[in-house]
Amino acid sequence: MTPLLQVALGGAIGASARYLTNIGMSRLLGKGFPWGTMSVNFWGSFLMGVLVVVLAEKSGNRFAPLLMTGVLGGFTTYSAFSLDAITIYERGQFGLAAFYVFGTLALALGGIAMGLTVARGFFA
Repeated sequence: MTPLLQVALGGAIGASARYLTNIGMSRLLGKGFPWGTMSVNFWGSFLMGVLVVVLAEKSGNRFAPLLMTGVLGGFTTYSAFSLDAITIYERGQFGLAAFYVFGTLALALGGIAMGLTVARGFFA
């Protein structure tokens, strides 16, 4: 399968997973805060950390277009993050907007660091 087809297939899978995660998080925690977007950015970052290690250790870089660019690129979404942050800010909820921006950043960076650590632990 060509890299372009891998990215297209992975993107469809990732975007569908993001959509379902947003629905699930809204049902679970309510619609007043973008928990789904925050969640996918954490899990996408965590999985990116895991994949970087696993694909390198298992000589699986040929799957990077499918898994990293496609699935995780379609799953995570900083464009939705930006829109969510501005929407909260424009509602006058400045503290909540700041929490969302810094919380998302902390979770995404924490997610990738945790993913790298967990995956490296398997290959140490």
